[in-house]
Amino acid sequence: MSVIVSVVAENTQRVLSVCDMEPSVIGEQIDAVFEDIRVDGVKIGMLSGAEQMRMVARKLRQYRPHGVVLDPVMVAKGGCALMHPDALQTLKEELLPLTEVLTPNLPEAEAIVGMTIETLQDRRRAAEKMYRMGAKNVLLKGGHLSGEAEDLLFDGERFTAFTHQRVNTKNTHGTGCTLASAIAANLALEMSVTEAVRAAKEYVTGAIEHALSIGKGHGPTNHFYFMEEIRR
Repeated sequence: MSVIVSVVAENTQRVLSVCDMEPSVIGEQIDAVFEDIRVDGVKIGMLSGAEQMRMVARKLRQYRPHGVVLDPVMVAKGGCALMHPDALQTLKEELLPLTEVLTPNLPEAEAIVGMTIETLQDRRRAAEKMYRMGAKNVLLKGGHLSGEAEDLLFDGERFTAFTHQRVNTKNTHGTGCTLASAIAANLALEMSVTEAVRAAKEYVTGAIEHALSIGKGHGPTNHFYFMEEIRR
């Protein structure tokens, strides 16, 4: 079930325009879902403005769903900013304390914690800071690292690393969104956070390995690659 928060004119190369929904419309879409259909998990992606964030946070406090996964989308694959700079503080104050799993990439984490992240120690410090901001679990993604793509999960007590061989492809559009959605789906299936992240990471790696070469820019990951394998 989807709640539309922005209409984005985008292709594999660039973002042409962004049209944000009115906060009241976002709230009513959330009401429409929760008053009718049981919700087992929630994935939050792009929220560009502070008012949109406040409405989503208000509704999360109202309905108290389990398994909230927050992907703090700030920049599109092509480099276009998708979050207003003045909304970052609202994200930290309103949404992080309601989050079961936070999934920032390195640039997003740097913006949230206000520090440069270069070393493994930096990554650990940044994850600890985001945990102290309220997120129950922090998955600091390693797609911007050189070499293997290592994601680092911190649950408040221990760090767990998830490593897969990097796939040599430019067709990685939607990988972060896909990972967060897969984690939310796995939590809805009552997996532990660690199990949910591990299974989601394996799924996304397969989707990247079978990515679709569509368009002139960054093609999308192939969400249904496993169905092709079943047919064979």
